[in-house]
Amino acid sequence: MPKGIEIREAHFPGRAPIEAYGNGGFRFAAMSHRGSILCLPSGIYGWTGTEGEPFTGERLDLVFKEEIKFLLFGTGRDIRRLPPGLAERLKRAGISCDPMSTGAAVRTFNIMLSEGRPVGAALVAVD
Repeated sequence: MPKGIEIREAHFPGRAPIEAYGNGGFRFAAMSHRGSILCLPSGIYGWTGTEGEPFTGERLDLVFKEEIKFLLFGTGRDIRRLPPGLAERLKRAGISCDPMSTGAAVRTFNIMLSEGRPVGAALVAVD
């Protein structure tokens, strides 16, 4: 018997390059997601970061459970500095983090992913 609409947390269980971004979301693995995403070795996750608050959201804690050496932080249209507390936490975890515009982060992520490097990306959606 049908249960109706089932809402699940957004998660793609794999690694995939980002095919497109804009209009408030991303395309990857022949699918689309509206909103911001975290791209990690364990998968691509929906995330609540916004251009106004790019460094928030509980899901950001997933970064510290992954085996990555580089985190590309796409902060929206403009580059924003990492908060000192987050920068220090990443440094202690041995993760090099570069904040940049979302477009630059998408392009850099795709290159590093194709090279097989231990990279993750926190990408804030842009319109």
